Amino acid sequence: MRTHFAVALSTLLVVSQAMQLSAQSRHEGGSRPSPVRPSPVIPHEPMAREPGHAAPEVERGRPPATAPYVRDGHWYGHAAPDDPRFHLDHPFQSGHFGLVGPSHLYAVSRFDLAARHIWLPGGMFEIADWDWPVTTPWCWTCDQFVVYLDPDHPGWYLVYDVRMGEYVHAEFLGG
Repeated sequence: MRTHFAVALSTLLVVSQAMQLSAQSRHEGGSRPSPVRPSPVIPHEPMAREPGHAAPEVERGRPPATAPYVRDGHWYGHAAPDDPRFHLDHPFQSGHFGLVGPSHLYAVSRFDLAARHIWLPGGMFEIADWDWPVTTPWCWTCDQFVVYLDPDHPGWYLVYDVRMGEYVHAEFLGG
């Protein structure tokens, strides 16, 4: 009887420890390292680019990134202005999200991972399906976000995760 109890208790402790380590790994960004910064660095709005740039910008001296990111105020990995994925027949069909830019810091109030929807104070966004994998290490319940108007793709916004230093494209679905 004591042996069964000892085995059960040992198993419970091992499983509990593994779950804590797994949760910590997800919170810390999974396989991509989180930028080490003493305080959040919130970039200025991205600059519009000229049409015809076929490939996203790559940081000089670094391999192409798996996720679009911002470093030293420069937006890397942003898709070309004429990328057909971003064409919307009716840009801003649900209106405009009013409070954009680096002076507006948000926490997600609700999210639906299956639908790729996030709710911020002021409205709901749908993350672009091709950008959705970028958000895997993001913590929707604990990270802070900034929303920018995408200067290259009419009707799209950029949702920037302050902790990760990464961003994704999202369409505003209204308030």
